[in-house]
Amino acid sequence: MDQITVSAVVIRDESGHVLTVRKRGTELLMFPGGKPERGESAEQAALREVAEELGVELRVSALRRLGEFTVPAANEPGHQLHATVFEHPFVEVSAPGAEIEHLEWIEPDPGGPGLAPLLRDAVFPALGGS
Repeated sequence: MDQITVSAVVIRDESGHVLTVRKRGTELLMFPGGKPERGESAEQAALREVAEELGVELRVSALRRLGEFTVPAANEPGHQLHATVFEHPFVEVSAPGAEIEHLEWIEPDPGGPGLAPLLRDAVFPALGGS
């Protein structure tokens, strides 16, 4: 099975809700992030992707590695997703950019509807769910 490598970022608001995004042409909510470009570290990819998708600058010094997770890819059947996931303190996000069509702050509940496998099967359980 082919593997896709990505970096993703968990951002929570003051009430503990987690920022999720839905890319244009897809149905599942996921974390902001994406594939690293050649020579980029996981941290650099996370910063660049969030800047492109959300128009906000994260601080590399504020990133905390939550872990690495391998799950089925949400939008590419027959592929595994290997994600390096970081947490970052709250930042104000006003509108989606790039290929992002929808932003939503949700409870980190692995039983919630419409979640990509990374959230549902790996990260939300690691965060303790709600």
